[in-house]
Amino acid sequence: MHPTAAPERIPTEHAPGPATTDHATPTHCPYCALQCGMGLVRGAGGVEVVERPAFPVNGGALCGKGRTAPAVLSSRVRLTEPLVRSRVSGELEPAGWDEALDRVAEGFARVRGEHGADACGVFGGGGLTNEKAYALGKFARVVLGTSQIDYNGRFCMSSAAAAGTRAFGLDRGLPFPLADVARTGCVILVGSNLAETMPPALRYLTELKENGGTLIVVDPRRTRTAEHADLHLSPRPGTDLALALGLLHLVVAEGRVDEAYVRERTTGWEEARAAAMAHWPEYVERVTGVPVPQLRDVVRLFCDAEHAMVLTARGPEQQAKGTDTVSAWINLCLATGRPGRFLSGYGCLTGQGNGQGGREHGQKADQLPGYRKLTDPAARAHVAGVWGVDPDSLPGPGRSAYELLDALGRDVKSLLLMGSNPVVSAPRAAHVEERIRSLDFLVVADVVLSETARLADVVLPVTQWAEETGTVTNLEGRVLLRRRAVDPPGGVRSDLEVLHGLASRLGHGEKFPVVAEEVFEELRRASAGGVADYSGISYGRLREGDGEGVFWPCPQEGEGTQEEGTHRGTPRLFLERFATEDGRARFVAVAHRDSAEETDAEYPVVLTTGRVLSQYQSGAQTRRVEELNAAAPGAFVEVHPRLAARLRVADGEAVAVVSRRGRVVVPVRVTSGIRADTVFMPFHWPGEGRANTLTHPALDPVSRMPEFKVCAVRVERVERVERV
Repeated sequence: MHPTAAPERIPTEHAPGPATTDHATPTHCPYCALQCGMGLVRGAGGVEVVERPAFPVNGGALCGKGRTAPAVLSSRVRLTEPLVRSRVSGELEPAGWDEALDRVAEGFARVRGEHGADACGVFGGGGLTNEKAYALGKFARVVLGTSQIDYNGRFCMSSAAAAGTRAFGLDRGLPFPLADVARTGCVILVGSNLAETMPPALRYLTELKENGGTLIVVDPRRTRTAEHADLHLSPRPGTDLALALGLLHLVVAEGRVDEAYVRERTTGWEEARAAAMAHWPEYVERVTGVPVPQLRDVVRLFCDAEHAMVLTARGPEQQAKGTDTVSAWINLCLATGRPGRFLSGYGCLTGQGNGQGGREHGQKADQLPGYRKLTDPAARAHVAGVWGVDPDSLPGPGRSAYELLDALGRDVKSLLLMGSNPVVSAPRAAHVEERIRSLDFLVVADVVLSETARLADVVLPVTQWAEETGTVTNLEGRVLLRRRAVDPPGGVRSDLEVLHGLASRLGHGEKFPVVAEEVFEELRRASAGGVADYSGISYGRLREGDGEGVFWPCPQEGEGTQEEGTHRGTPRLFLERFATEDGRARFVAVAHRDSAEETDAEYPVVLTTGRVLSQYQSGAQTRRVEELNAAAPGAFVEVHPRLAARLRVADGEAVAVVSRRGRVVVPVRVTSGIRADTVFMPFHWPGEGRANTLTHPALDPVSRMPEFKVCAVRVERVERVERV
């Protein structure tokens, strides 16, 4: 096994490309869930990104990551041939595709024969296209026969997904287009720093204020986004649940409940009301640190507005009580009559590029395509019919993402990993790396040689966004078509070709087409009648016009255009009824509880984690782009001036951040924009600056989301900054 090494970096202007053309291929950015529209032009000097102003989500605007995305297409920075670990030297060495795929098939067949099907694991990613996510889930259950499949999206939106499903009967990140945000009257933005994580989306908040609306930001840091707020609340990390319950208490106490709405469109109000009334404003102030007058201001601004929204992101969601926390914010929206009304409601800001579609079509441990439950006999029968297998042959639910990673080398002996880098991104990352190293057999399919790929027995180089056609579903539930714009290097194959090659060697090749449109046609049939119904969407429809996409659910039947007779899609959900059996939304009674790990004398400070503008997720790709890396070259920790004074450190000096799980050494950034009892670290870097070495793996009991946002640490001065 190889130690982690720094990735090669290339200047963005040197990305190569094929012959010159005067036409830009319309496509979408490979990074976040906005899926910003862009055009790609191929020329002698490389691949150039051009604006695509007709696409409604970003109107042509792009952040630095989107502008420089072609840099990772370069053969200088990405994988261009399979690598197989030599049985003699122990090093990864170049190999042909047949040798590599034979080695993979033999490895999984051996493990399955010796230990059973569930000794084979599969781990996917929220950046995979819908076609890849669908095929990966099918491969796990049909070819390997394993229940052990999950994906890194479990670390992103799963708490909001669980809360949305139990309240509304359906999880779609935003139940309305982003454009509605600019037209509402008040937005409470909880735990999101859009200015750095999704910069083109900041315009919706700017337009909101220009239109006379109010922005309230809830974040323990005064971020670039919080700078735009009319009111910024800075609660202690891990107390968002108490904050939401305190606001609902005040809504009740001040007589601001929409009684008619609650009576006509909801159930469970009395229990939720009783739970909220136990959270007195003064108690909530003690728990959160948010003054009672600010709580009253929030209620006044939110309730006085004719239209209002609550939008949550990773802050309240990445907690061991994340599902209940989101439920509390949904309860606030329901009590004030917001969901299912025009320009109002609750929404989750999905993070990863296909985080929405990736959780709909079978990568999750408990799920079948169309957002169907694996435990539902009717769902199993429908999908098995599409797949041409016996429903009884489909395994049941398996482990969630962290639980799967924790089982590696013990119950799970081999792993196929696509589009994820858990050595950097998983909680308690050093432990996860240890578990990965203990595997009998690891296969990684990726674009670059990530920190996880360096540990593999076989590494398979795959195509990426601009080199392949496929669909993604953005944070609005808008299904989009990414189009192939350039040819991949000769030694690279698509993930669909990889799965077909492996399935062929294991006796199921005919079930795995390699053309994305053919896979999507099967996905349409598999999703038909499900919660996430794509059956009325086709590549033909997605190619039409300016490629604005189609919002799911979009069943084949129903009102449609005269020309096609197909459903128009559903930009706004719940206007007439919710997706529950009785059509009513459900309040869920929740109560505040402590985080899994509270501070004490030994670990007196709270660590929270997040992202920075110029890096993305584990940084496996963005750290290879010179311009982005120059803007954010390494890890750091933000501390308040009072904490810095106690430590006797100044900007740039070294500190060690220590938790019960590990220690990292990073330079300090002193800022008054963070609470004095809190420190912040971004999680994009490996090695000594790996923030997730510190984070807590405690899991939400419903969503199985790890507690990334809250853990107890101490900060110590060290003599120098070690290389990170």
